[in-house]
Amino acid sequence: MRLLLVEDHAELAVWVAKSLRQTGFVVDVIDRGDHAATALLTQGYDLAILDLSLPGMDGLEILQRIRHQERTAQLPVLILTARGTAEDRVRGLNLGADDYLPKPFELSELEARVRALLRRSHQQAPVVRLGPLAFDTTTRMVTVDERPLALTKRELAVLEALLARKGKPVTRDALFEKVFGFDDDAQPESIELYIHRLRKKLDGTGVAVTTLRGLGYLVSEEGAGAA
Repeated sequence: MRLLLVEDHAELAVWVAKSLRQTGFVVDVIDRGDHAATALLTQGYDLAILDLSLPGMDGLEILQRIRHQERTAQLPVLILTARGTAEDRVRGLNLGADDYLPKPFELSELEARVRALLRRSHQQAPVVRLGPLAFDTTTRMVTVDERPLALTKRELAVLEALLARKGKPVTRDALFEKVFGFDDDAQPESIELYIHRLRKKLDGTGVAVTTLRGLGYLVSEEGAGAA
């Protein structure tokens, strides 16, 4: 899953982004409100973590724009701010925020809220299953027949994006958006390498990643996909 973190406190942004990346998320960090508004129009995100007091554009104005644009109208938004009065919370929630976490906060609580919002937005169970494969969205562990499957963070990101659209193909460009942030030095062709590695690790498990020419990649139980 690809997240947008909009936070102008540099140390806090580094701290939060590092923690989320360690759990397998792709995180883009922006420290200005106006720049965040532009990114939301041009990049695809699964969730936004939004501070309110920002240079360039106030967080509540960004939130209003998110809810009034078709591209982002359903984007889960978690407000993360030191403006923690009841009035601020009510205003933010009324403008369409999905959750509100005042500063200071515990990273474990932030991560739990992010996971809960993502499950809700994707109508996803805590454990996603495909035949013998199970992906625990809380621990971010993958097992096959209850045995752990060792995946790198990017291999896991590819698998997670494919599982989010079980039964439907995902294009290379869509996978690239989910796996790489805008600061990563990579091209869409890089996805093919991670697809290759993921296929090797899934070999013999009963789950396969197949290519649907002209449509993209599909994860399915072996025998259910098309090459």
